[in-house]
This record gives sequence, structure tokens and C-alpha cells, in this order.
Amino acid sequence: MPSEPKLKPLTLKEQVSHVTKSSDGYVVNWAGVLANDNPWHFGEHVVATIVGRDAGGHEVVRMDQPLDAVPPGGELAFTGHANAEHKPVKVSIEYRPAQWRTAARVPSAFRPFPVTRVQTLPQKDGSVVVTGYVGNPYRLPAGSLVVNALVRDRDGKLLGGGSTFVDDVKPGRTPRFVLTVEGLPAKAKPTDAEVTARTWGSTARPYEELALGGAVPLHTIKPSMPPFAVDRGSSALTEHKE
Repeated sequence: MPSEPKLKPLTLKEQVSHVTKSSDGYVVNWAGVLANDNPWHFGEHVVATIVGRDAGGHEVVRMDQPLDAVPPGGELAFTGHANAEHKPVKVSIEYRPAQWRTAARVPSAFRPFPVTRVQTLPQKDGSVVVTGYVGNPYRLPAGSLVVNALVRDRDGKLLGGGSTFVDDVKPGRTPRFVLTVEGLPAKAKPTDAEVTARTWGSTARPYEELALGGAVPLHTIKPSMPPFAVDRGSSALTEHKE
């Protein structure tokens, strides 16, 4: 029997972090994007580890952030923040290797959750408010979805991000979300937000349950025009003889 192909590790495609002053110390904000190049497997139980060190190299903040399951052949945006008593001058983001799980359906069955009418609204205090609407392409209601926004400048550079939750997203409904991205650099000029929605949890189970329930048909209105008398797509060419 042929051996099973070796699975590729997740890759940290993008990352950014910023440190801002707070009333009781400092706040470390970060955002990143993990990519899964395996088309048939979910990456589960992934944990990101954020470490901040001061000018002397001493660790002043450490946080383990459990991440949601990374879909087959897809990406996972994540954001977060942590408090520190002393100012970190260097922040690193690492992650533990994923546990792999074969997808219960073909990759095309895992349809993305549509996000529409996104608005990016810079505020006077330097934060960014991102609003929009999220939909559910499946027949079953989604109990809870995570909405992540990655804020970029006009050149596409990642500046930071924020997240929120939207609960009980029923088919055919598009609830509104509002989230705030804070901790951006003082001179940052955010112009756009890349927004994604996904199921919440370290395993693929919530996503798979939705996919197993089936997707809502793309076309739900019965055509009004009569069918073609002859199926033009199946007609064969005949050889022309002189």
C-alpha cells in the first residue's frame, strides 16, 4: 500500500505586534495569520505563544493563546492582547505544532462565511472601528462565529487587528458586527480592513457539523424561461463529407 503523504506544518504567514502605554503598565497587541497547505486535513489544538522581553533580554510577558481549528488549504487570522508591568522592546509569536484531523467532507464542502458591507472608520484616538454583516451559507444555524479584522495601510502592510463574536447566525440572516482595533502605532494610517468569519473552537467539529448538514442552494428561485428544446451542451459534431 502506498504510504500516506507527509503533512506540511502550519506556517506563520504574517505577524505584527505593538506596545502601548496604559494606566498600570503596558499593553502588548498582536495579530497574525497562520496558513495550512494541507488540502484534506484540519489543524487542531493549535496554541500561539507570545513572549515579550525588555531591553536586557528578560522575559516580561508570556501568554499562551489557544487558536481555532485551521481549515484545510485555508488560513486563520488571530489577534490578541496582554498586559505587562514593564515595557517589552521585543515581541515574538510562536506556535505549537497542530494535531491533524482528516476532513469529514471534501474541501469544497467547507464554504466560507460571507462578510459584506464592511466599513473601516478611523477614530480620533487612533483606534479603528470596523463594522459589517456576516452570513451563514449552511442549512443549520451557526451557534457562534468569530469575526476577525486585520487592518492594513494603503500598501497592504498589516498594522494590527481585533475580533468579536456573533451568536446564533441563522441561514438567510445577516447579523451586524462591530469591533474596535486598538493599540496601533501613532503614525499608522489604516485604510482598509480584511474581515473573515469562522466557527469557534480548537477542533473542526463545529465546522464539520455545519458542512454535514448541507449548504443552502445558491439559486433558490425557479427559472421562469422554458428549457431548451435541445441541450446545446451535449450536441455532438458530425463529420462533414463532400
